[in-house]
Amino acid sequence: MKLIRLAPLIAFAAASVATAQLADGGRVPVTDVRVLMIAALDSPTGTAQGVLTSKDAESITKHFKATGPILIDVSTVKRYAQAGCARLKLSFAQDGVQLPGQATPRRNTVDFGINYCRDGQPPKSLT
Repeated sequence: MKLIRLAPLIAFAAASVATAQLADGGRVPVTDVRVLMIAALDSPTGTAQGVLTSKDAESITKHFKATGPILIDVSTVKRYAQAGCARLKLSFAQDGVQLPGQATPRRNTVDFGINYCRDGQPPKSLT
């Protein structure tokens, strides 16, 4: 099975662990989105929320002349039979994003799904 790398979408999620302190709105500050993915897998509600805090997040914000932080919401779409594995929906959102050809800044979102396990690998089965 070929593993598709999501580097373009999550490259800015560098490899450090979330701090225990909550940001405004109860979001966990993270430098690595995988922290939230595992938190959603472990959560009874299947959800986790965070705010990306890293040099890459600063670069993205500066590039798009955005006015808000990069917010991340992870939700469990389906739990698989394999322990610690699920289909996750990741949503990245940022306010005040100025895209080329766009008259005014607006909230921009990117959503995608991923089959993910606690060990960082895809599930062996989708049942």
